[in-house]
Amino acid sequence: MSRPVIVTCAVTGSIHTPTMSAHLPVTPEAIAEQAVEAAQAGAAIIHLHARDPASGLPSADPALFVEIVERIRARSDAVLNLSTGGSSRMTLAERLAAARLIRPEMCSLNMGSMNFGLFPLAERYGEWKHDWEPAFLEATRSVIFKNSFEDIETILGDLGGEGGARFELECYDVGHLQTVAFYLEKGLLKAPVFVQFVLGVLGGIDAAPEQLMHMKATADRLLGSNYRFSVLAAGRQQMPLGTMGVILGGHVRVGLEDNLTIARGRLATSNAEQVAKIRRILEELGHRVATPDEARAELGIATAGTAR
Repeated sequence: MSRPVIVTCAVTGSIHTPTMSAHLPVTPEAIAEQAVEAAQAGAAIIHLHARDPASGLPSADPALFVEIVERIRARSDAVLNLSTGGSSRMTLAERLAAARLIRPEMCSLNMGSMNFGLFPLAERYGEWKHDWEPAFLEATRSVIFKNSFEDIETILGDLGGEGGARFELECYDVGHLQTVAFYLEKGLLKAPVFVQFVLGVLGGIDAAPEQLMHMKATADRLLGSNYRFSVLAAGRQQMPLGTMGVILGGHVRVGLEDNLTIARGRLATSNAEQVAKIRRILEELGHRVATPDEARAELGIATAGTAR
């Protein structure tokens, strides 16, 4: 049966570095432009990080986020989803500064501490545009991406509660689903929760069809009818497992944060190119892309009909 599928686009992230693709947006203007283009191509939700405009280094500077958000809001009513993850090298206060200021209608929330290994990417490149890039990647060999229970509760309290934000609950393994269920039972999360199954990050569950089925079966058992899900598969499994997620009744996330290519051996020229590809696939399956207001209604976002 035809149904609206929510497409999330993660525009730049904090994983890939400028050397890896000339198409990765870095400046606020470029990030906003690619976000608007992705929304025009069919993305209902835009997942946002910021970068230092000179170096491309992931940044938590609230002023950069404000500029990005204002540029997008002037041209699009897409749901704007600010990252509270930032990068594993940022403190919690740094990661939350922009969202605390902007008070967006949606934020991401990583549901547990974990190893988050980017260091294998450094082996693929011999020359770098910026000196910080290889050291940034190599640092993930020794750094834990900290998201303790206390951190999660701080984010839920500061940005959920009176802040009114809904959350993209990023679950990198089945244990993270246990944490979602715990906070749903405690009342700190409200149904329907929006769970992002994240597959393919070194340190989390791998990107395989069997693992997606395992994640969904676990979520079904723990959360029942109280959740909606989306699939984020890192790297080359982005489209195959995203498509599988749609077939299983879920939604899908694409974008240059998660995957730099559009086909084997070919870099995507923009985020919109990835959105257009997944849109063609889901329309061939008999579905359609959700509008931003349909996404708001499906996920219980209180600001339906507005672009905050």
